[in-house]
Amino acid sequence: MSAKTALIYSSRFNTFNYGADHPFHVQRYQLAYELIRSYGLVKLPGSEINSYPLVKEESLLVFHDPDYLGKLREFSATAQPRADFRYGLGDVENPVFEGLYDWALLSTSGTVEAARLVADEGYDTVFNLAGGWHHAHRARASGFSYLNDAVIAIHGLLDRGKRVVYLDIDAHHGDGVQEAFYSDNRVLTISLHESGDYFFPGTGYEHEIGRGKGKGYSVNIPLLAHTDDPLFMKAFDEIAYPLIAAFDPDVLFTQLGADTFRTDPLTRLEITTHSYSYILRKLKALRLPWIAVGGGGYDNMNVARAWTIAWAIMNGSDLNPRLPASFVNLISDLGYKNRMLLDAMHWAEEDDRNRALDGVERSIGAIRNMVFPLLIGGHG
Repeated sequence: MSAKTALIYSSRFNTFNYGADHPFHVQRYQLAYELIRSYGLVKLPGSEINSYPLVKEESLLVFHDPDYLGKLREFSATAQPRADFRYGLGDVENPVFEGLYDWALLSTSGTVEAARLVADEGYDTVFNLAGGWHHAHRARASGFSYLNDAVIAIHGLLDRGKRVVYLDIDAHHGDGVQEAFYSDNRVLTISLHESGDYFFPGTGYEHEIGRGKGKGYSVNIPLLAHTDDPLFMKAFDEIAYPLIAAFDPDVLFTQLGADTFRTDPLTRLEITTHSYSYILRKLKALRLPWIAVGGGGYDNMNVARAWTIAWAIMNGSDLNPRLPASFVNLISDLGYKNRMLLDAMHWAEEDDRNRALDGVERSIGAIRNMVFPLLIGGHG
């Protein structure tokens, strides 16, 4: 029996602009959608959702400070340059632009709708391309993120009595989500990310395991620069997968950032579609109700390829490893030279890889000592 799935995409995603010099470009959503469409993956019955209700402000207040929301609305009203650094607004990282609040609300509402479809309408999997703003804090914008869509949507799931695994495979630590549920044993947060030693946001170490009732329910796997496909899969297989199984959640929530890829301009990991696909296939095999959101990725073609692969796996579809001719024609006009959807498995240079391997093994050992006894018990 085929899965009941939904892809959330709106042409309105492309009507906002962080600025020409900002590394985040909303055009990546249209590029990803065009590739998904070129493979015929928007023709699945009932699988595409282009419109959905916007969440009310009271739903945002489960996490966000009302004064912060007021400032977002105020700064959203005009294109006049201004800043309020108490709230992280107006710097190079988190620019202020006209429609800012509308943009954040639109993407957040897509994730809330995804959670509703899974929890209330019986969907097996829903993927909101424009979600994944995992750095937003209670009263501060951070890391291009203004509203934390995952936190707001997960609160809705908790209100329905669901237990949730939040798995984040973005190159950056999911610090805002961890912060929200750090004392909560109903949400297991797992983040695989580039180490914060010299990398934003400077958090996400093995010792950050939660507090109080939430002790053991925050899991971080910091990866050293040059971590490659086999090491990424190793970290997932030896830590993330057994913990997900042990927690046995009602809902799986994944942030699928593609900035781990080796050609991303902002990161130093060496992941390809090989390990990305591997992890998604293993998640699919869990047969859990699944909510997915986009996330980071600053090479637009990497984002398009990654999220097309993700959507295909969610629907049990095998894709031609060569990009469709219609899509190649489109991207050629835009200056992209890509011709392949899939990459071969990649190994980093030996010295770099040995250091990354040592780092992965240290992390695995630390988490097995600190977290496994709490979540799995003596058999971990």
